[in-house]
Amino acid sequence: MKTSKPLFRKYLLVCENEREEGACCAKRGGLVLRELLKDEVKKRGLASKIRVSRTGCLDVCSEGANVLLMPDNVWFKGVEPKDVQEIMRFVCG
Repeated sequence: MKTSKPLFRKYLLVCENEREEGACCAKRGGLVLRELLKDEVKKRGLASKIRVSRTGCLDVCSEGANVLLMPDNVWFKGVEPKDVQEIMRFVCG
């Protein structure tokens, strides 16, 4: 095993978990949110510093759509497309 430092300064992990029954982030817009966040990161010229990635279940489906900001360890829940600019303001400090 090897270790290294992360390639990016920050990571936005967007839950895209999909369940056939019950609440899930995919059904609450997770896929769209990831694309919107990726587009915003690129638009701001931050693609070399901030990585937007999909993730599986984060175990809080009932509060979705969910986005986790690392390494800040900040959870955004109940996220909607209108929240993307606010998340970016938070990410960029």
